Amino acid sequence: MSEWVEPGCVRVRLDLGYDGRDFSGWAVQRGRRTVQGEIQEALRVVTRSAEPFELTVAGRTDAGVHARGQVAHVDLPAELWEAHREQLLRRLAGRLPHDVRVWRLTPAPEHFNARFSAIWRRYAYRVTDDPGGVDPLLRGHVLWHNWPLDLDAMNAAAAHLLGEHDFAAYCKKRDGATTIRRLLDLRWERRPDGVLEATVRADAFCHNMVRSLVGAMLFVGDGHRPPAWPGEVLAAGVRDSAVHVVRPHGLTLEEVGYPADDALAARNAEARNLRSLPPCR
Repeated sequence: MSEWVEPGCVRVRLDLGYDGRDFSGWAVQRGRRTVQGEIQEALRVVTRSAEPFELTVAGRTDAGVHARGQVAHVDLPAELWEAHREQLLRRLAGRLPHDVRVWRLTPAPEHFNARFSAIWRRYAYRVTDDPGGVDPLLRGHVLWHNWPLDLDAMNAAAAHLLGEHDFAAYCKKRDGATTIRRLLDLRWERRPDGVLEATVRADAFCHNMVRSLVGAMLFVGDGHRPPAWPGEVLAAGVRDSAVHVVRPHGLTLEEVGYPADDALAARNAEARNLRSLPPCR
């Protein structure tokens, strides 16, 4: 995951999307079907390489989570890239399964790193409270919540969660990793078809963070908790058994943001620093 490219190689950016229903998440796992595994194998086959080239991704999505605007990079030998670049996208389209697509392959600017250069990730979570359930054509991408939802109450709850905080109460803790994140946007809208869509944007996310936040806000929306409750859980800093991690199929990674090319190196260094909150005054 270095920001430096080995001599004789070219760093290539991949913009891609996938339907996560039949994947065990992004990351390669022995004996399981994963997005990374499918793309790496397809790339190996179409370039006639003996070994796969490892991908680095902006956001390692969990099993069942979808992506429309995922970003990854791969370092390829320069000669191989020059030999295949004009046809590589079309060849990948012919080799990849239908539930994962690579949309663009472009040489990355100096210091670009799909993971560490990112300054934000934007997810959407979609849910319907229609008493009849989910449109059958959307069932793999929309959660059914069997209670009427109050959009204003959910947006009031969201306002208590914005900013930089320790989101330990909404994350699955991992050894050596911080749970401090800056939540930039969190809002709900009801689409014309009645589906409620949450926009969730942060500089980064910890494990299960979006699905836990959505679970808390749904509990507010259906009247089981007041709008201040999600913020109280956040301030307490410990997992609350009432916060449910909602199912993954309603979640889609929509977009990843990056700084200007001349700010990539600085962003890489900043992203590698272990964050802490300033002391209380």
